Amino acid sequence: MKTQGALLWEFNQPWSIEEIEIGEPRRREVKVRMEAAGMCHSDHHLVTGGIPMAGFPVLGGHEGAGVIVEVGPDVEDLAVGDHVVLSFIPSCGKCPSCQAGLRNLCDLGALLLAGTSVSDGSHRITARGKDVFPMTLLGTFAPYAVVHQSSVVKIDPTVPFEVACLVGCGVTTGYGSATRAADIRPGEDVAVIGIGGLGIAALQGAVHCGARYIFAVDPIEWKREQALKFGATHAYATIEEATAACAEITAGGMAKKVVVTVGEAHGRDIDTWLGITAKAGTCVVTAMGNLVENEATLNLAMLSLLQKRLQGTIFGGGNPHYDIPQLLSMYSAGKLNLDDMVTRQYRLDQINDGYQDMLDGKNIRGVIRFTDADH
Repeated sequence: MKTQGALLWEFNQPWSIEEIEIGEPRRREVKVRMEAAGMCHSDHHLVTGGIPMAGFPVLGGHEGAGVIVEVGPDVEDLAVGDHVVLSFIPSCGKCPSCQAGLRNLCDLGALLLAGTSVSDGSHRITARGKDVFPMTLLGTFAPYAVVHQSSVVKIDPTVPFEVACLVGCGVTTGYGSATRAADIRPGEDVAVIGIGGLGIAALQGAVHCGARYIFAVDPIEWKREQALKFGATHAYATIEEATAACAEITAGGMAKKVVVTVGEAHGRDIDTWLGITAKAGTCVVTAMGNLVENEATLNLAMLSLLQKRLQGTIFGGGNPHYDIPQLLSMYSAGKLNLDDMVTRQYRLDQINDGYQDMLDGKNIRGVIRFTDADH
């Protein structure tokens, strides 16, 4: 079928809205009519080259929610009419990683940047006669997507699409960074560095875990105000200010758990983040760095002497097929605030405006809403 999509043809260029052709679902694939797509910072890393796909053009988008309109052969537990969230992490449930309980590290993840179908290794999308590489096997910046069942999670149809799409990446990653990767315990002091979609989700996770003090760090005043609204007890413009205040407030104890959710991680900042981390504390780096950057600055002696832990995480250490419905059930019960995380909604042709708003610090999360005209 022919439709429209947001394509990237080279680094450091705007998204281009143009015609794409998507193949029909093959074995264990479904076609989804997209209703909403989250505008995550990771897609901007495609623009800068921080996350290089296997080739160009790239169809962006890895947060999305919609309705299944067609089912291919041998699909299990999914049917036409199901409301679904697309998970940027595929989860087959059968590989060694999945069997070990590490479904966020499913072996299918090796194909995330390859842009070819899990089913048969073929390209499923073309534009201008060229093969297209969809972001993380999805490509949600288009009104339709054909995806493998391992990336599809059925959800409660009463959940609005504009909030459902957020749990395909940002909310689940941020929340899990606090609750799983950092393993925040009641009474512990926490720092969340970077207040965007991931940071607000991590902050809510810290609140739910019973953190005592939550220090939010972001250079933008409006985001600091949002952090306080979502449960932070203190907010600072710089990590230096936060570190000094944390030392005073905790009587030198510092933050037992630190979650780093800045827009882009740089190795030169590692020691600064460890500086606000307590003795025997954990610093979780959720933020993505450039895939070709391999240098980090940290005092190895202090890392050892103070027994600190530097922890990476993807998808917050979660299980897409469990965590996505679970978090949305918390939203439906009024226990997780997703509505206020959606700052602005955009049409697909406004995608460049939306990403400029993100870079300017105007959004917690922008969302693309597809209209009847798109379909």
